[in-house]
Amino acid sequence: MYKLRTEKIKQIFDSISKEYDFLNRILTFGTDFKNKKEIAKLVKEKNPSKVLDIATGTADIPIILSEVYDCEITGVDISEKMISEGRKKVKIKKLLKQINLDIGNAERLKYDCNYFDVVTICFGVRNFEYLEKSLKEAHRVLKNSGSLIIYETAIPKNLIIRFLYYIFSTLYIPLMGLLFSKNPVAYFYLQMSSKVFPSGRNFLKILWKVGFNDFEIREKLFGTLSIYVAKKWLIKEYT
Repeated sequence: MYKLRTEKIKQIFDSISKEYDFLNRILTFGTDFKNKKEIAKLVKEKNPSKVLDIATGTADIPIILSEVYDCEITGVDISEKMISEGRKKVKIKKLLKQINLDIGNAERLKYDCNYFDVVTICFGVRNFEYLEKSLKEAHRVLKNSGSLIIYETAIPKNLIIRFLYYIFSTLYIPLMGLLFSKNPVAYFYLQMSSKVFPSGRNFLKILWKVGFNDFEIREKLFGTLSIYVAKKWLIKEYT
């Protein structure tokens, strides 16, 4: 599997933090904002009091969620510079009382066990160096009956769509990175990590292995994106 060490991932996202939001809009033709609004809607349906967004980046999910639902929102990311950009956005929107952004590693979350009602991870799990370890941490900090909501890239089942997706990810994404990013290599990595991520039922097997159940997959954008919703029903002791 095409994986980089956590420190290298941190360096990559530090290096693209300034242009990250701008390039996201270009690479997704503006659909990323719409997709994240759908995640916020799903979170709202769970009626949570405390939400954790792992791999929060520049805090899009916390900000969008705060616009539709009033709850305590925490975002955590390993990249200090991405968090810095997120804090600027939170301050401008005057959301400092509702949103807290922390620098931290998904493999070693500092939060108490059984603390959050919902955990979200949007376009982040494919970058985890140790996927199972990070998902176990998400499980640990969730309350019993809490929900994990993950939004991630997927390999389309339809062969024609898969071919078009391959062209898009192999040519368009690196080209945009080359034209607009200070670190075009970062966008080569991002498209490679999408290709090797164990999406669909293979990913559900991993979620089951770390303790989640009651799964749901929602395919989006012709199968190139997937929303995974899972529950923590089993009570486990953590030490």
